[in-house]
Amino acid sequence: MAGFAEDASENLGAPGARMLVIAAQFNREIVELLSTGAMTALQRAQAEAELIMVPGALEIPIAAKIALDSADKSARSFDGIIALGCVIRGDTYHFEIVSNESARALMDLSVLRSMPLGNGVLTVENEDQALVRADPKRGDKGGEAARAALALTVLKRSMA
Repeated sequence: MAGFAEDASENLGAPGARMLVIAAQFNREIVELLSTGAMTALQRAQAEAELIMVPGALEIPIAAKIALDSADKSARSFDGIIALGCVIRGDTYHFEIVSNESARALMDLSVLRSMPLGNGVLTVENEDQALVRADPKRGDKGGEAARAALALTVLKRSMA
C-alpha cells in the first residue's frame, strides 16, 4: 500500500492551491529540513505557500486558526495546512503533552473546518531519529506532510 500512496502523491498537481505552512522554531535545524521538503513538494505541485513561524509545536494549532480566520475575512482563504515541527522525548511527561495536544488540536481544527491537513510534526526518541526523518533525501517527512495536504486538497476540489 505504501507504493500506491507514494506513486499517487508524486503525480499530484494542485495549481494555484494556497497552502498555509506553519513551522515551529524549536529544534530549528530539524524543522528547516522539514520545511525544505514541504516547500519542494508544494513547488512541484504548482501550489502557493505562505509560511508562518511559531515558537513550538503547541503554538501551531492556534496560529493555524488565527491565520485561517484572518484569511477568510480577506477573501484569500487557504486550501490546506501543513504543520511542521519536532518534539523529542525527554525525561518528563512534557513530551506526551506537547505531542498529543498539538496533534489533537490540529485534527480538531482540520475536521471542524473540513480543512486538508498534512501533519509533519515529528515525535521522536532522539535527535538522530529526527534528522533521518526530516532530511528530504532520507525520510522527507516534510514533503510527505505537504503531499498529504495536497492529496486532500485535490480530493476536496473534486467533491466540490
